[in-house]
Amino acid sequence: MSSLYLREDLETAVPGARLTLTGPEAKHAATVNRTRTGQTVLIGNGRGLLASGEVVVASNTELTIEVDAVERIEPSAPRITLVQALAKGDRDELAIQAATELGVDRVVPWAAARSVSRWEGAKVAKGRERWSAIVREASKQSIRAWVPEVGALASTSQVAALASDADVLVLEPTGESALTDLAPGSRELVLVVGPEGGIAPAELEALRASGARIVRLGTTVLRTSTAGPAALAVLNAALGRW
Repeated sequence: MSSLYLREDLETAVPGARLTLTGPEAKHAATVNRTRTGQTVLIGNGRGLLASGEVVVASNTELTIEVDAVERIEPSAPRITLVQALAKGDRDELAIQAATELGVDRVVPWAAARSVSRWEGAKVAKGRERWSAIVREASKQSIRAWVPEVGALASTSQVAALASDADVLVLEPTGESALTDLAPGSRELVLVVGPEGGIAPAELEALRASGARIVRLGTTVLRTSTAGPAALAVLNAALGRW
């Protein structure tokens, strides 16, 4: 299978031309992926453009391909956003990594009332940068043409406000409806996942009052790192993506 490398400044590509990567991406290709001349790889911009071609230069400082095919992939519709509560350890990071592999279009970090982990001060920018790096690498691993957007750290009121423009589905074991019973429409879908201790009652009420639907996944209680990816699998099937 071809490897995917990203060059965010890439705007266009044509068959017969050469495309070059430099810097950390080229070094990663040579030292980690062991990319060699003669192999076929993909170079994309993370915004739908994919160019494939044979590697003609492979070194620690440069990866160059001769383009033989170019494809532009349209973004998925409806878009799916995962609002993931901050969680201790790496559980929130595991969630967004798997969600990226499963096709999520945007992830939003949520400072929930019961979140043990907190992004404050300099940690806000650092945390968002860390999440951006995770979804970028997960996109490359899964050969995705579109790298998910990482939104700004959101409060509960900001999460609730998303219901004005999207169908917000709050994953909660006591939800009155099953996610599998819902028929997605054309509006953007927003999945909301709480932290390890669950979503606080006041937050659930605020989300419900905004128009969000409280839904459950099966009869068991899933970890915060598992719930979002599991829900994405359900929606992928319902939307015909799979």
